[in-house]
Amino acid sequence: MAFTVEDYRDLVQLLSERPEWRSELRQLLLSDELLALPEIVRGLAEAQQRAEERLANVEEQLSEIKTAMQHLTEQVAELTREVRELTENQQRIDNTASRLKGESLEWSYRNKIYGHFGYLMRRLKVVDLSTIDEALETTLTSGEFRDVFRLDLLATGQLRESPRGPEVWLAIEISSVVDSNDVDRAWRRASLIRRVSPLVLPVAAGERATAGAETAACDQNVVLMTDGQAQFWDVAVSAWINSS
Repeated sequence: MAFTVEDYRDLVQLLSERPEWRSELRQLLLSDELLALPEIVRGLAEAQQRAEERLANVEEQLSEIKTAMQHLTEQVAELTREVRELTENQQRIDNTASRLKGESLEWSYRNKIYGHFGYLMRRLKVVDLSTIDEALETTLTSGEFRDVFRLDLLATGQLRESPRGPEVWLAIEISSVVDSNDVDRAWRRASLIRRVSPLVLPVAAGERATAGAETAACDQNVVLMTDGQAQFWDVAVSAWINSS
């Protein structure tokens, strides 16, 4: 017997009146997979919700990390600035200390010249370059003249090995730590003075000397005076005095 429209309407009416029949009819008409689909969709929705919650937590944590990193960056920048300031302050302190030590050492050589060179020379005295000012000015170029007047200390005396010998000049460069530049300056300025007074010895003096200073002093026949001891004295006398 054919299923008519009237039969369909009757079925709809019955299903609306008997809800439990709808479930039975659904199980007859739909596959197990389709019947399970609502549960699957619901599970997926719940999983999506959990994923979104986890993502929100991750984003919150990332935001906190970003904020912490920003604070850390600011702290590092501040620390870098403070370290730079401390380094600059320390450099200024070191420069000042070095300058004061150099001035103190120069004062010691100027006022206690015998204490440093007395065992090598007699009748020692500190003299001013003004005593040979005119001779230097007429002999040297303007640049050489300015350079020689930057000499730290000039002294005269007689070599103890030649008590009746002529007056010898000491052209002394003074630094707390003698380096090759100090040696070069002593040699250069002694060479300039030698043009008007041939008996002159270049001296680089200080508390201690670098290895480069020792090498330069040896190569250039410059007296190296450190801690009360004179190095290369004999070779300097031979090169600068005895050969004149």
